[in-house]
Amino acid sequence: MKGPLFYAKILLFGEYGIIKDSKGLAIPFNAYRGALKSSEDLSGKALDSNGNLEKFYTYLSNLKTDLVTFNLEELKKDIENGMYFDSSIPQGYGVGSSGALVASIYDKYASNKITVLENLTRDKLLNLKSVFSLMESFFHGKSSGLDPLNSYLSLPILINSKDNVEPAGIPSQKEGKGAVFLLDSEQIGETEPMVNIFMNKMKNEGFRKMISEEFSTTTDACIEDFLQGNVKSLFGNVKSLSKIVLKNFKPMIPSAFHKVWEKGISTNDYYLKLCGSGGGGYILGFTEDFAKAQKSLKDYKLELVYRF
Repeated sequence: MKGPLFYAKILLFGEYGIIKDSKGLAIPFNAYRGALKSSEDLSGKALDSNGNLEKFYTYLSNLKTDLVTFNLEELKKDIENGMYFDSSIPQGYGVGSSGALVASIYDKYASNKITVLENLTRDKLLNLKSVFSLMESFFHGKSSGLDPLNSYLSLPILINSKDNVEPAGIPSQKEGKGAVFLLDSEQIGETEPMVNIFMNKMKNEGFRKMISEEFSTTTDACIEDFLQGNVKSLFGNVKSLSKIVLKNFKPMIPSAFHKVWEKGISTNDYYLKLCGSGGGGYILGFTEDFAKAQKSLKDYKLELVYRF
């Protein structure tokens, strides 16, 4: 048995903001992927994955929902026969490792599933997002359902609000100097503790005001610029966003990267922002000159995501 491939995702803009109903933009990232496989002789990571699938099966069989039903007998049998999720997507890196797994389980075991080939109305997209939110909550405690949605559809997704998501056309890549890239913090980040820090901060009126008046409006402007291909304006807004995040989301930025973050803002060689919930994993970078950013960040591992 070998299932179809499901890809990683990158939330270009909208981390934390989408929890509070501002805009977000997520794109598939095909450098990393995963698929369901099975083996009679499990060891190492495959054995761990099989054990995780067993716990996930228990979670799904106890779900009380009218939104979706699964072929649980088949799932149980396949797990007993050595099924595991074979994935190159790094875990705890903010690129949707659990999202790809959720998408693959839905694809194979959901009864009456919504397929990628049908006309994806807003209702169908919201239904999928709700189902994926329920499923992925097993991994994170609370999930927007966006990562699995992105992985399942393998399309850029624009989140206008909680109840309004749509596939987005993003400008095709150019052979320019500018780039979006990933910077490897070489630390694992855990989603749940970071989201808890954010939720605690949201109890503070000043922080809430900053989210709605600065963070969300700047994020929305970045998304607008990116989708319209307004590169010059985009970098101005990304610089503002980088400053806002450094000032207000320090606990989510690994301490070893506070100075690196500041350096980007002061030199304009690159601008950094969170990739996912932060706390480790990847940090997302934007630069008008990738060669210059590479030189400036020569001590770190960078991965190219998109070219301007």
